[in-house]
Amino acid sequence: MLGHLGVNVQHLAQAKAYYDSLMPLLEFEPYLSTADQFAYRPAGGKPGTYLFFYPALEGEGYSRHRPGLQHLAFIVKSRAAVHTVHAKVLDLGSPVIHPPQEFPQYHPGYYAVFWQDPEGFMLEVVCHRDQG
Repeated sequence: MLGHLGVNVQHLAQAKAYYDSLMPLLEFEPYLSTADQFAYRPAGGKPGTYLFFYPALEGEGYSRHRPGLQHLAFIVKSRAAVHTVHAKVLDLGSPVIHPPQEFPQYHPGYYAVFWQDPEGFMLEVVCHRDQG
């Protein structure tokens, strides 16, 4: 299991506001918040990967097409949850890359939405098998 993942962002306060509104829908809760970082952990003491955000100290911005992070995918339990996140993403004004749909090229039942956060990171919410 991956313990934690650290992500550098150009605008820490903007990223915090964005993820504070999004992460509860993904069953994450705040873990840490200081002037120079913030983090989330799986809600309710569930095992899983923690996600940390730090201020970028250099660079010209992110691109998923350059070496480095390609995208982050979050697993949810139902297709309804995929749609709930999609609605939030639209409410936040994020560009949607792929609206909620099946991606049978990955495996039967793979249902996901892809979008970009304010930093340009591609994010995905996926339901592998609807439990809802």
